[in-house]
Amino acid sequence: MTVTFVTVAIILSVVFIVLMVDARDRVRASEVEKLSVAEKVFTSLEARRQLEQLAAIATVAENPTLKAALDTYFTERAFTGLQDEQEQSLRDTVTVEAEKLATLTGADVLAILDSSGRIFVSAGPLRDRWPAGEHIAIPATSTTFQDIAVLPQGAFRISGSVLGLLDRDIGALVVGTSLDANYARELSNLASADIVITVNGMVAASTAPGEVAADLVNTGTDAADTAALNGEEYAIRTLIRSGRARIYTLASIDAAARTATRDALTALATVAFGAFVLAALGSLWLAQTLTDPIDRLSGEIAMMTAARDLRRPLHPTGTSRELDSLAEAFNELIQGLTVAEADTRAAYLGAIRALAATLDARDPYTAGHSERVSALSVLIGRQMGLDAADLDVLRLGALLHDIGKIGLTDAILRKPGPLTAEEYAELKRHPGQGARILRQVPFLAPHIPIVELHHERPDGRGYPFGLRGDEIPVAARIVHVADAFDAITSARAYRPARGTAEAIAELRRCSGTEFDPVPVEALEVALPLSSTTPEPALQELLGRQLV
Repeated sequence: MTVTFVTVAIILSVVFIVLMVDARDRVRASEVEKLSVAEKVFTSLEARRQLEQLAAIATVAENPTLKAALDTYFTERAFTGLQDEQEQSLRDTVTVEAEKLATLTGADVLAILDSSGRIFVSAGPLRDRWPAGEHIAIPATSTTFQDIAVLPQGAFRISGSVLGLLDRDIGALVVGTSLDANYARELSNLASADIVITVNGMVAASTAPGEVAADLVNTGTDAADTAALNGEEYAIRTLIRSGRARIYTLASIDAAARTATRDALTALATVAFGAFVLAALGSLWLAQTLTDPIDRLSGEIAMMTAARDLRRPLHPTGTSRELDSLAEAFNELIQGLTVAEADTRAAYLGAIRALAATLDARDPYTAGHSERVSALSVLIGRQMGLDAADLDVLRLGALLHDIGKIGLTDAILRKPGPLTAEEYAELKRHPGQGARILRQVPFLAPHIPIVELHHERPDGRGYPFGLRGDEIPVAARIVHVADAFDAITSARAYRPARGTAEAIAELRRCSGTEFDPVPVEALEVALPLSSTTPEPALQELLGRQLV
């Protein structure tokens, strides 16, 4: 007992001394790290939010009434001149559309810029801060952009999209969020720290004390780890740096050190009292009681990790309520993740099928075409020995292969006779249009090569790029064959359907020029070739492949 008490006393004394000496350094490192983590979390969330906002703005920017009115205004003014009444009417039309879009987006301000970057009209709660004629500098490197705009009436964080009509730009749609006290409070809640927003070297908004914010500007710091502000040491991080605007997050190291030291000393005193009491009574019993169930639980987790099998639940220890609660929470978490993964995949497949069905529904002669092409493609892929992951990409890419035809008019898509040269040229644009649609959805990226290149030919006479042979991805070559087979065996307004054997013969005839021989041979092996094969039997075979 004497040895135990002396040992505990020495340990507590050393801990006390080290705590007093080292507390400030540890708190400083902790606060800097906390801000760093907050910065990373904020950056990640903000990047995702901005991408979603840009996608929404790009969609909103396609408003046809807005584009038409804006184009008419600038065209008429440039070439024929506008009467005051006509000019006001067109400006009112643009203003009404802008007000609708501002209500839809819920932004502080929504503005329509002309092609020179000057404000044409503005809408939203803060539209008075964006007067007509004010110039807004926007990046010219892409159709969508994000920046910070500094106006005489205040600074705004902006997101926007260029308004394009045919092959020219007629202006831009810009959504702005005011860098004011409300925005600072939102960032402060997100970062769990004080926020200071500066514009042109002056404080625009702040959740920190005024003297601290003023000292931050006067010190000229820019992303320094720590600085002395108003007599206290602060950890500092720069969340956003854009042009003349800065957004800082900061936390008082002194305040944290005082709180941490007080809490630590209180805890140390409690620990000291408990240590002296428990050291003599239960050290061995506690060690055995605590370590045995922990060892069992950690051993089960280690086995699950090594086997990469999370389906096996953790068993309760029966001796520790805390560990049993942890095991139960872990099991519920794994179960929830499994259900969420299944739901996500189901939603993923449902969205892809909905896209394909949307296209097929426009033309009764091609109803079910995408599903059949998908089934045929998987049939060919399995015959060629593709693995499960490649078959999944092939299945869904084939479902979406004609999604670009959504942009075609019914006059072309449903024309009962041959297409004119101009109509055919328009039709040939659908692979590129489909690829552009899918690029807006990150999880569809693996399927883009199929959608964009399924009309390429081995002889280089395909479109849109004229690729040859192995330059064309295997999945795109497979979908090309499956697409042609379904087109031959399906009825059209201008011809009846042809049999399976006849379709295979046609594919074989064009093998090596229009079609890759390997998928053609795989399809020939996989399908019954008898011309007397009933159509329902073939449909049943494709149905099984689709499932």
